[in-house]
Parts: sequence; structure tokens; C-alpha cells
Amino acid sequence: MVVKAKPAAAKPKAAAPAEAPECAGPDFNPRSPKRGLPLRSCDTHAHIMGPKAQHDYSPARIYTPPDCLLPDYLHMLDILGVERAVLVQPSVYGTDNSVMLEAMKTAGGRLRGVAVVEEDISDGDLKTLHDAGVRGVRVNIVDVKDRKPGTLPMKPLSKLAQRIAPLGWHMEFLMHADEFPDLDGTFADFPVDIVLGHLGYMTQGAPLEHPGFQALLRLMQSGKAWVKLTGPYRITAAPPPYSDTAAFAKALLEANRERVLWGTDWPHVMLKGTMPNDGELADVLFDWIPDANLRQQVLVRNPEKLYGF
Repeated sequence: MVVKAKPAAAKPKAAAPAEAPECAGPDFNPRSPKRGLPLRSCDTHAHIMGPKAQHDYSPARIYTPPDCLLPDYLHMLDILGVERAVLVQPSVYGTDNSVMLEAMKTAGGRLRGVAVVEEDISDGDLKTLHDAGVRGVRVNIVDVKDRKPGTLPMKPLSKLAQRIAPLGWHMEFLMHADEFPDLDGTFADFPVDIVLGHLGYMTQGAPLEHPGFQALLRLMQSGKAWVKLTGPYRITAAPPPYSDTAAFAKALLEANRERVLWGTDWPHVMLKGTMPNDGELADVLFDWIPDANLRQQVLVRNPEKLYGF
């Protein structure tokens, strides 16, 4: 869902904005993890972008990625031993989900999707997305221009949630949990489950005891929220294996192991630090979840339930 800021007062026409800055691509030579992942494992967070020569990026984007194509992504999954995956619509395409849908169709039943849609999308278009394998709507709160921190447009969000509920969809938020100390109250009666990525996407330096993170844990305990163990490099300045993120992962698993997912966050867009190898990221997962039965829960059973594999 595209969240639109309130219109500002008219200003003199400015010059055309400069091209959104380019960001680094992933390591296109993934290595195998040190240990094998379970059969039917699922990567629940990745993006396909390009070819740039064939698909225009949104002029409102804040970064310009290199081509990160389906064959490259599937090669990475094969090296890691991951059979299933979920593509999430990247902000660079706005509400044009065609690149994601094309990739899902090409890969057959291996992929599911999370789309970005307009608030007034028709029921027919929602059904078309569902038939294509979409199982949720993404809402980007972080990159909304002029948004007051700690605020959410709950009225339109609830309205859309009521419409996607009959499809069994969820609503995925790109948001910082530490902005919302009342997160559990805000979403207690929300019509669908919510999903947060990047271990709650805490601002770097925010402690485990932060009220926002504790509210997220309570929401998970109630069964209303899922959290993805993705992008540890987004919540820490530490190098791999991102040791100071382990406590967050452990707390999420202890809150509700049936509401935790895992993903690569490929191709790691807008990463300003050292680009990790995806095999290296899979190894971090074993540090977080040394128990084989719990890995089976997070990598197989949980995504099967949420995405309908």
C-alpha cells in the first residue's frame, strides 16, 4: 500500500530532482552455508529488480539498484539449498508489481509475493494478485516524506486490511518498532496479522528493553504479529556475524516461535557497510537458532502457514 503524506502548501516549482543515487549490488558468487538447511526451507524476503532497460523505475524512488535478476536470485537459493521464497515488492517500482509477478510466474509454484497497492485498488485486481500467488500487502512507513515519527494512517490501513482479510492476506510493514511503544495496543484489533522485517528494524543503538521492542514482543505473544529474521546489518554497525543482534533474535523466538520467519533480504539494497555473502548470512542463522527442530519451525512450518505453500 502506498502511504501518502498530507499535501503541503503550494511552493514555487523547483528544478527536476537529481537521479536517485546508485546502490551496491549483492555478492553474485554465493557460497554454500557451513551446514545444510532443512528441506523445503523458505527465504521470506527478497526483491527482483530489472532489467533496467526493460522496466522503468519510479521517479519517486530514493535509490537506483543495479540489475538483480531472477536467474541470479534462484542461483543463490540453489547454492544455499532453499527451495521456496517470497518476493517483496521494492519501493523502486511503486505500485507497478509487474516485475515481481513476472518472476513469480517464471519460477512456478516456488515463489509467493507481497505486493504494494493503491488504497483504492479494486476487488478484482486483488483477486488477480491472489491468483498469481500474492499473499500480502506491503506498507512502507520508513520512507514516507514529511511523516511525523511514531504515526500511522490507521484509518486507510484498517479499511484496506478489511478488504484483504477474506483472502487470508497479511499486511507487512517497513517500520521502526522503536517508534511505536504502544504497538500492541495499536494493532490489537487490526483485521489481519501484521509482519515486520529486520528483527523489528530497531534504530541502531536501541536497547532490547526499549518500549517499542517490548510492545512488539507482546504483539507476537498475542499471535497478531510475525517478525522476519532479516537484515541484521540494518540494526547494527557491527561486522558479520552481527553478534549484538543475537539477543534480539533470541527474544523474538522466545516470545512466539510460531511467528518468526527468516529471509536473506537479497539483494541487500542501500547497504552502506560491507556487503555480506548470502552463505555467510545463512551461517548467522545457525548462530541464532542452533536447535534443529526450531530451525524446521522457522524455515519450513511458519512460512508454509503464512504464505500458503
